[in-house]
Amino acid sequence: MKLPKELREKQELQTSGGKAKACSVVDCKKQAVRSLSENKWKDYVEQANLIYKENRLHKIYLCKKHYKEAKKVRQKEEKQFTKKGFLDDARPSGRERY
Repeated sequence: MKLPKELREKQELQTSGGKAKACSVVDCKKQAVRSLSENKWKDYVEQANLIYKENRLHKIYLCKKHYKEAKKVRQKEEKQFTKKGFLDDARPSGRERY
């Protein structure tokens, strides 16, 4: 039986002994809310001026506060690369004929 997404995420954030994972940011002892891929999120976390502890699973565990900071950086960067109106200009309207 497949578990709902919310329960699966909570199980991933717990150790085998049942303890919850701690935030990977140095000097933060809060409980982790998110487990992120190091390959995808490393740059965003570093740009948010967060120093994190690396682990062998290549995961970054973040508490709610630090995840919010990293997500803001990611959204700003992605916003720069999206062009508004790009698809609208590519398709000719039905009234114009060539």
